[in-house]
Amino acid sequence: MRHLNKVKKLSREREHRKALLRNLVRSLFENGTIITTTVKAKACKSVVDKILSRAMENSVHNRRIVNKFLNDRKLTKKVFDEIAPLYKENNIKSGFTTIIKYGYRRGDNAELSILKLLKFPKKEQQNEQTSQWRKFWISNKRKW
Repeated sequence: MRHLNKVKKLSREREHRKALLRNLVRSLFENGTIITTTVKAKACKSVVDKILSRAMENSVHNRRIVNKFLNDRKLTKKVFDEIAPLYKENNIKSGFTTIIKYGYRRGDNAELSILKLLKFPKKEQQNEQTSQWRKFWISNKRKW
């Protein structure tokens, strides 16, 4: 019986599982959405809720704890200054993410899900020169 064993092991050892969750959380905070297996999404959801709950109260102590997990000062700053205030406005205490069933993976038929932050800061518009250059570059690439 698995009484009081709430950790999803994900068929990995402790350090590997911690690294996996760290990478999932980092890419979720960078992009706003990720596609992963349902079990990994459920495990990642609780970690994201804990980090965003810490980020709601902006203090040096909480910043250090979040930075210890994320290992990236720029991303920690983004979480505290851009993402957390969006949830603070509506006084949301938990449930910062949603899981949407996506389908099944082609190779092993694992169930895929989209893990998405409910509110995510909108990206700034790209410079027009950059987008025109990108279109030119893509259209004139050599086809091997």
